[in-house]
Amino acid sequence: MSDARGSLWSHSCTWTDLLVPVSLDARRGDLDLSDGWPDRWTATWKYAGDEIAGPVRHLRQVPVASRGPMRGFTWRREQRHRPGLEPLVSTGRLHGFESLEEDQLLVTLDFAGDLVEVLSQPLRIRFRTAEKWRKHTPDFFAVRRVGTWLIDVRPRDLIEPEDLESFAAAEEVALLCGWHYAVAAEWRPHVRSTLNALYGKRRPTRDVLGIQTELLAHAEEGGTFGELAAAQRYWPVARAQLLHLLWHRRLGIDLAQPLTDSSRVVPAGGVS
Repeated sequence: MSDARGSLWSHSCTWTDLLVPVSLDARRGDLDLSDGWPDRWTATWKYAGDEIAGPVRHLRQVPVASRGPMRGFTWRREQRHRPGLEPLVSTGRLHGFESLEEDQLLVTLDFAGDLVEVLSQPLRIRFRTAEKWRKHTPDFFAVRRVGTWLIDVRPRDLIEPEDLESFAAAEEVALLCGWHYAVAAEWRPHVRSTLNALYGKRRPTRDVLGIQTELLAHAEEGGTFGELAAAQRYWPVARAQLLHLLWHRRLGIDLAQPLTDSSRVVPAGGVS
């Protein structure tokens, strides 16, 4: 796909602008961050099926391509998680998720633009608090052309004080490695409805009226979603084709705002 994909997104906001922030400041003070902590705390990752451990100070030197998930996805009747596979256009592969919230994150990263790689359960951190040693496995590692992210996913109403402590530790490790960190706990109100509208057009769509070519040409001239659709003779069909083009990354749109007729649409490269 063309590097132009997601250009509007990259210049206007980051994907974390779509999240309601989770404050970790109150729990950061519980961590043992005294001199030498990057050598005392350890990280474990998988390579060729084997677990390898070392100080977190060395973690940034481990190539992403060599890592595997820390554990496979499981499902039992009594657990809340529902595992599945999400197809991402950005990577061209299926990626595992264990809950609807994780599925939502994967789709959002896909639409955010510039996504290169996603790895679930990327590593396990062993960190020290003021009272004891603890372990935490972040949910995702996402590599984008504009930065690398370590991400935890937890619905806000399920976050416990110990979770905040674990998230604060993960953030410290991310900062040490030069990565970004985020907790996907709650999306801003418009995000789910916007992505649902786009996601519904992921299926193959026939363009028997040849509308897509005209839409792509008009998008080069600039305009909003409503203007592009209204300019077509068969405007109801054009609206469906616009959503299809957005899903396949041939057009870009700023997801920081709700998807409406006034949303600006830009060329974004890509293939159908």
